[in-house]
Parts: sequence; structure tokens; C-alpha cells
Amino acid sequence: MSFWTNKRVVVTGGAGFLGTHLVERLRRGQPAAIFAPRRKEYDLREADAIQRVLRDARPNVIIHLAGNVGGIGANRAHPAEFFYDNLMMGVQLMHEAWRCGVEKFVAIGTVCAYPKFTPVPFREEDLWNGYPEETNAPYGLAKKMLLVQSQAYRDQYGFDSIFLLPVNLYGPGDSFDPAKSHVIPALIKKCVDARERGDDHLIVWGDGSPTREFLYVEDAAEGIALATERYNSSAPVNVGAAFEISIRDLVDLIVRLTGFQGKVVWDTTQPNGQPRRKLDTSKAEKEFGFVAKVKFEEGLRRTIEWYEQVRLAERVTV
Repeated sequence: MSFWTNKRVVVTGGAGFLGTHLVERLRRGQPAAIFAPRRKEYDLREADAIQRVLRDARPNVIIHLAGNVGGIGANRAHPAEFFYDNLMMGVQLMHEAWRCGVEKFVAIGTVCAYPKFTPVPFREEDLWNGYPEETNAPYGLAKKMLLVQSQAYRDQYGFDSIFLLPVNLYGPGDSFDPAKSHVIPALIKKCVDARERGDDHLIVWGDGSPTREFLYVEDAAEGIALATERYNSSAPVNVGAAFEISIRDLVDLIVRLTGFQGKVVWDTTQPNGQPRRKLDTSKAEKEFGFVAKVKFEEGLRRTIEWYEQVRLAERVTV
């Protein structure tokens, strides 16, 4: 934890889902300051806004979490925005950080950067062996360019930047907005809403055959913090939980935990997304000692309980 002593840290996206958990984790290291720029004040797609962040925060360390993200539907509807927004934020931020003499830059990539048919488990050396799954390729490739930039700036300038590849995250504080949410919050909301309405069925996209790996958000925050403290290479590193579950089994589990009593109907006219996702996480354990701790069902219980409490509080407020 002594790494953080006297450090001034910028966490882009620090008020978001992962960002709030990461900021809480960083506070335990007692840095000199943590600065989380908000979009309404600093639009990181604009170079002048990035320069103002650097002048205002004077950071030693930047952890770049901010991004325009969403599920399959959002990626299909807004591929250009997902590409442009994420590319412009990341590339300009890393460039300006180098120009200002920032000591360390941590770029957060995405599992969507992997090729569509990557052998399972996904190993970092397979990252360039094909094109990403089409529905989220613009987003995945925009984030992947930060890896290219990190390696180029380290080679030419000796700039200390690292690139992490987390799997899909879940946990308390996630977005349950149907237009933006990923699979777990989307399914939790579907099941809870259907249960409360007394529906006899709910509809889920695809056929349930794809597999996914999910990482509890507090574990993700711990992994990012450990990598920032201990890892000093531009070679990419997976950050995950080292397991996979089929979407069909995931739906069955969420149905049971939420108490929905109806039938699940699979809409096979909608896309499945990438066939399988499971990371090889051995490099993260070897390089900076990260191993996920929260068991999946326990993490789901915590997430569902949080969502139910938020819904109840909203009703009381209204």
C-alpha cells in the first residue's frame, strides 16, 4: 500500500460502477489526492478538457476506466459512437499524460477485444489472432488501440503504461437501465419485474448456449489496484474469475434467486454474441498476485439484494 503514499491519482469514470469501488479501494492506500473528473465538467473526448484535467489534478497516476459501454443492443444501435467516443477518450488521454510527465498510466481494455473464435481459455497471446465478435467489434477495437499505444509509447519514450483486460463485471451499483445494461443486470431486472407483475413468462435473447465469465466488481477493483502497484510492462494481462457459465444456466440461477415462477422463452431471432468467453488468469496471479475471491452465486445474491433495496427506496421516495 506504500505505493500510494503522496500520489495524486486521476480515476476517469471514478463516479461510475467500477470507478466508485476502485476509488474506495484506493483510499485505503491513503494517496495525497484522488480526482474523478465528471463528464459535465470534463468531456474527455475533447483534448482541451483532458488538458484541463491534467492541470487541475496534477496526477502522478492515471487509471482510465471511463468509456461509452452497453450490451449487445446498444452496441448494434450505436457502433460509430462506441468506436469514436472510446478511441478519442483513450488515445488523447494517454498522449497528454505522456506529454505532462505522468508517472504511470493504467488503461482498462475489454474482453470484447478478443477474436470471436478465440480458443478457450483466452490467453493474452491470442489477442491478435482474428477479428472480434461483430456486434461489439467497434467498441473492442477502440479499446484495443490503447494496447498498441501503450507498447509504442513505452518503446519510443519509456512511458510506464499498462493494459488490463477484464471480463464482464457485475455487482452492486451496476446499471440496470435496459438501454445500457449488460447481461446480468438486464436479466435481474427482467426477472424481478416479471415476478412483481405476476407474468407467466419472460423473454430472453438468443438460445442460451453461449458461455460467459463474470467478475465481481470489488474483485475487479482489487485486481486493478494490485496491477497499478506491482506491474510494469505493456504486455496485456487478463483480469477475471477463471470460470465460465452458459447463459442458459445463468438465467436459471437468476430465476431461482429472484423467485420468478414463470417460464423462460428464448427468442432465437436475436443474436447470441460471442460463442464462449473464459480467460486464462494465470498471468495476473503470477505478475501481481491477483486471484478473484467472491464466489459467483454469493456475488449474484449481493447484487440482487442491492437492486431490490434500491427499488424499495425509490418507491418510498415517490
